[in-house]
Amino acid sequence: MGDLLARALDGVDPDAPDAAWRIFRNLMALVPWWPLFWFTVGCVAVGALIGWWRGRFWHGVLWSLLLGPLGWIVPLALPKRPRGRAA
Repeated sequence: MGDLLARALDGVDPDAPDAAWRIFRNLMALVPWWPLFWFTVGCVAVGALIGWWRGRFWHGVLWSLLLGPLGWIVPLALPKRPRGRAA
């Protein structure tokens, strides 16, 4: 925890008016953005596949984008839509 605090306060004067923004920027620099991006893309792809299989493509995309892997539950829990029209 001390190491994280030291990295967040690196080059920050606590008495400066923009100290909070500098700390925030330092913390955001520690986040692994590319792995998180690809994880999100993967979750949306799986959600789209589940939604397509259940006849609710956009439900799968939307819920997996919002909730990640937990969003896969929504299109699985909804009733399956029939593919063709009944005559």
